[in-house]
Amino acid sequence: MKKFIITVVGHDTVGIIAKVCTYLAEIQVNILDISQTIVDGYFNMMMIVDAKAVEDVSKMSKELSALGEEIGVVIRCQHEDIFNMMHRI
Repeated sequence: MKKFIITVVGHDTVGIIAKVCTYLAEIQVNILDISQTIVDGYFNMMMIVDAKAVEDVSKMSKELSALGEEIGVVIRCQHEDIFNMMHRI
């Protein structure tokens, strides 16, 4: 399994989850867990995904970033190990 953490942050608008999930489904990425909240109009989503079908993870990360710009949010994709090291106490 190739686990990645995808975060999506920005102003809440219609279709954010749909657009991100549609992109992931098109490239055969499985969503293992998803959490989202909206606080005072700000959208925040965190996903744990399995990207074992993705050969070029760098391309996926760049395309997610571009999708975020298109829909007005910031999308970041990090390997699970990097995410864990960055958020370790």
